[in-house]
Amino acid sequence: MLENIRLSFRGIFAHKMRSFLTMLGVIIGIASIIAIVSTIAGSRKALMESMIGAGNNAVTITLKQGEYEVDQGYQEAVGVSLLSDDQKEAIRDIPHAEAATFFYMRKGSDKTIYSNEDTSLMSPTIYGVDEDYFTANGYVVKEGRGFVEEDFEERRKVIILNAQAARTLFPNGGSVGASVEIGDEVFTVIGTYRTADNFVATYDSVSDYYLNSGSEASVCLIPDTAWPVLFKFDEVENCTVKADSTDNMTSVGNAALTILRQSVKSTGSSESESSGEAAMNYQLDDVLTKAKNKAALNDSMNILLLCVAGIALLVGGIGVMNIMLVSVTERTSEIGLKKAIGARKSTILAQFLTESAVLTSIGGILGVIAGLIFAKILSVMTGTAVAVSVPAIILSVAFSMVIGIVFGLLPSMKAASLDPIDALRRE
Repeated sequence: MLENIRLSFRGIFAHKMRSFLTMLGVIIGIASIIAIVSTIAGSRKALMESMIGAGNNAVTITLKQGEYEVDQGYQEAVGVSLLSDDQKEAIRDIPHAEAATFFYMRKGSDKTIYSNEDTSLMSPTIYGVDEDYFTANGYVVKEGRGFVEEDFEERRKVIILNAQAARTLFPNGGSVGASVEIGDEVFTVIGTYRTADNFVATYDSVSDYYLNSGSEASVCLIPDTAWPVLFKFDEVENCTVKADSTDNMTSVGNAALTILRQSVKSTGSSESESSGEAAMNYQLDDVLTKAKNKAALNDSMNILLLCVAGIALLVGGIGVMNIMLVSVTERTSEIGLKKAIGARKSTILAQFLTESAVLTSIGGILGVIAGLIFAKILSVMTGTAVAVSVPAIILSVAFSMVIGIVFGLLPSMKAASLDPIDALRRE
C-alpha cells in the first residue's frame, strides 16, 4: 500500500498541471459544500443564540389574556388562583428541568423610581423574585451581592438593578449601597446583575423583545416577600423553568405549563368568554420552536445549493475518471511489463485505485481549505454568521476519497484486464 501511495505521488507530480486541473472539479465541489454547510451551521447557531441565548435554555410561562400579558396593576386575574409551593416542587421534578422560579412582574410600572442623585426612572420594569430567579434565568451578580435568605425572611427592602437601570439612576456610578425611592418606600441597592453569557439578542417581533427585555431594558429586582410593600397582596405569579439542554426546552416548558394551568379555574374562563373577553390562561413562550421554524424556512434553499455543489462534485469525479483512462492508455507498456514479470491483476487494480484515491483526497483537502476561506470571506462581506463543522470536514475528505475509488474503478479494471502480450506490443 505504501509503495502504491509513493507511486501515486510520483505520477501526480510528474504531470503537475494536468493533475491540478483534474482535481479542480473536486476542489470546487468540496469547497462549495464546506462553505454552504458552514454558513448553514453559523446561521442556525446565531438564530438560536439570538432568540434563546447561548446556554441559557430558560423557558418563560406568563399569564396572558389572549395574546397580551396580564398586568395586575390594571386588571384582576379572574379565574386564576395563586400558585403553590407544591406546584413549584412539581415543576422542579420535571425530567430535564434544572431550576424553576416563580416571580411577580410589573412591566411599565406606574411607580417612578428616584435616586438620591435627583435622577429618576420612569415606568420601570419591576420583578418580585425568589431565591432561584438568578439560577433559572442565567443571571450573575456584576457588582455588590445577590439576595440572601435573610432578605426574604425579614422582608428587607433591598433592590438589585440591571446595567441599564443603574446607568439611568446613577449616571456617575456608585449605585451599590445607595438608596432609591419607589413610591413612598425607600429601598437600598445591594447589587447589579447581567446575563451570564453576555449575549445580545435580536428581535423580529414585539413579543421577542418583551421575552428578552430583561437583558436590555431597565429592570429592577426585589424580593418576592417585599412585593406587597409596593403592590397588592395575593397577586398571581409567573414562572421560568430552565432545561438542561436547548433540545429539551419545549418538552420541559410544556410539562411546566400543564402544572401551572391547574391554577386556572374553568368558571373564570367561562365568565370571560360570556363577557366577550379572551380567557386568562398561562401561555408558553416557546422560542425554541420559533427558532426551528425560522431555520426550516431556509432548508429548501440550502438543499438546492447543496445539490448544485453535488453536481459540481460529480463533474469533478467524471474528470478524474477521464484522466485516469488517459493515464491507463499512456502507461499501457508499463502495465504490460509488470504483468509479464508476474504482477497480479489485483496488484495493478490496487495501484490505479490508490492513485485515483490519492488524487481526489488531495483535491478534497484543498477544497476544505478553499471552502473555509470562502466562508470567511462571505461572512465578512455579507455579515453572515459562519460555524466550522468538523464532521462536515471529515466527511468531505472521506467522500472525495470515495469519489476517487468509484470513478477510478473503471480505468483501474481496464488496466488490470490488459493482456500482457498486447500491452507490450503497443508503443
